[in-house]
Amino acid sequence: MKKALYIVLSLMLVATLASACGSNSANSGGNSGEGTSDSPKKVELKVFMNFPRFKEQFDSYFDQFKAKELAEKNIDVTIKLEMPNPDQAKQILETRMASNDAPDVFTLHAIADVPRYYKAGYLSDMSDQPFVSKLYDSVKQTVTHDGKVVALPMESLSWGYLYNKTIFSDLGITPPQTIDEMKAAIEKLNAANIKPFELSFQESWIPQLMMALSLGGIVSSEHPDWVEKMNKGEASYGDVQDVFNIIDLIMANGTDKPFEVGSAAGSTDFANGKAAMWVQGPWQAESILKANPDMEFGVAPLPVSNDPKGTMINLATSTSLAVSPTSKNKEVALDLVNYILDDKDSSALFEELKFNPVAEQHKYDTYPWVTEASSYVSQGKAYLDLSLPNGVTDETAKLLQSYYAKSVSKEDMIKSLDKTWANALKAGQ
Repeated sequence: MKKALYIVLSLMLVATLASACGSNSANSGGNSGEGTSDSPKKVELKVFMNFPRFKEQFDSYFDQFKAKELAEKNIDVTIKLEMPNPDQAKQILETRMASNDAPDVFTLHAIADVPRYYKAGYLSDMSDQPFVSKLYDSVKQTVTHDGKVVALPMESLSWGYLYNKTIFSDLGITPPQTIDEMKAAIEKLNAANIKPFELSFQESWIPQLMMALSLGGIVSSEHPDWVEKMNKGEASYGDVQDVFNIIDLIMANGTDKPFEVGSAAGSTDFANGKAAMWVQGPWQAESILKANPDMEFGVAPLPVSNDPKGTMINLATSTSLAVSPTSKNKEVALDLVNYILDDKDSSALFEELKFNPVAEQHKYDTYPWVTEASSYVSQGKAYLDLSLPNGVTDETAKLLQSYYAKSVSKEDMIKSLDKTWANALKAGQ
């Protein structure tokens, strides 16, 4: 009898253990699926950036972010990265934002876009984010609006035109400080059968850089209140039409068929010595050195008159990163933005992109062209990038293409730019 009882009790114990094991097994299996406390939360971020030339670098950096977010927060992040051509990027982005389809994280220009986007409610206040305390004060000011930090600066620039140091040295040319000195340099280059300027007008934002530098130099040295007067309707581009003096000189002494050459081909041509100068910024450094790693180029201020006081470097924070207030995954979006200035990883990213340091933890050797541009800044030969109303820069870009093609005159450009400026003010931009 006792033996039978022991058998029954043993069978009951086995059944109980089997049931418990089965339950634990089921729970264990559930841990690998969605909806349990241990499974990663899945998040998709839409990221919009306007420099496709850096896609490889950001793809790699975002992979590092995804691994970090998964390890530290158990969040499985998918990043949908969109990098349209710079010529179309702003229009695409603004259309998205106006139709309530804003990306979670997007690039914008600190000077040109922050005031308008803030007014339209497109920017999150990031003043309390960790990256803010890391920024250099001078850089932080460029992304601060209404007392709030609304973007993370990436490209802090000191720029002018690029020149081939080897060609200049071989011909005994130093960076011209006046228009007459530039004319003399052009004569030497032409006599040596070297094209003075690389012209790459296929993308309209490139010829616009000529106006950005010439207008900045003329306004800062001769008409310091011009922007203020334009905003009051009391001035005209006719007042600063000397900007065309250097533009005309560049256009008359450039490479052939500029409308067949964009930024990529321009970088290759310039890197291989097809022209001695290129009105482009040091943001092209990565593309130039990729085409010719041995290329030695410098950055110099563009002369705009025969007064060397107007020959100045442009100081600007351009491409910056913002977060949409309507993001459904704002916490992760902010994590990504903060990771751009990660204490451990961001120096390698900024060095690879060949960007200037913007934060205290950026400890890497700057490049010779950065040092050269900074030397002008230290001499006081620099100005802060001008803040122009929305649409003026885009209109300038289109008009300069037409101006080169001789389908619009200088007078046509002046009238059109005055009108574009006035219309932007009426529209509250």
